[in-house]
Amino acid sequence: MRKLLIWAALAGAALSPQAWAQGADMGASKSGGKAAMCIGCHGIPGYKMAFPHVYHVPYIAGQSPKYLEAALKAYQSGERRHPTMRSIAAGLSDKDIAELAAYYGGADKGAAK
Repeated sequence: MRKLLIWAALAGAALSPQAWAQGADMGASKSGGKAAMCIGCHGIPGYKMAFPHVYHVPYIAGQSPKYLEAALKAYQSGERRHPTMRSIAAGLSDKDIAELAAYYGGADKGAAK
């Protein structure tokens, strides 16, 4: 658990200052902390997961907001089938999805390198 918290803190520090400031708002109030739940896996460059099989987890900071929104909606509908992402997306409203896509789409991808 301690390692996860350290990784989450480091990943959060990798976002641009502007995206971080916006995310503080979004994470705390607008979406009840939903931005923070993504960062544990999608905020670590080169991260790999072993469920349901070993695969590379995409780093989502700087992705196109339209792409992120479409991907979350595809998980929500079952078009994309990753079990963890499907269950997370199922709990998101359209507003949450739009805010998450805008937040991560506005993050500076190069800030982590």
